[in-house]
Amino acid sequence: MLAKDIREMSEADINSRIADLERERFNLRLASGTRTLDDPLRLRVIRKDVARLKTVLNEKIIGIAEAKEPTRVKARRVTGRRGLKSATAINRAKRSKRA
Repeated sequence: MLAKDIREMSEADINSRIADLERERFNLRLASGTRTLDDPLRLRVIRKDVARLKTVLNEKIIGIAEAKEPTRVKARRVTGRRGLKSATAINRAKRSKRA
């Protein structure tokens, strides 16, 4: 279920869909305890759909029209002692042989 489709639904429809999915999730969890499920991935899909429905419902309650695209942060350059080995006893011994 896409968020775009959910945003077109009314609050009552979203609440009823959440209740249906929670009921289905409960039944699948009970069934998974007694037998192997035909589609065990369905539990994950239901959980994510419920989260998506609740997110859109909260957006409607708060009054957010639609979530904006996240802005990309430019990666910063790392400076410092990159490439230098720490001064352990072994490294000190190697350096002393070179000199």
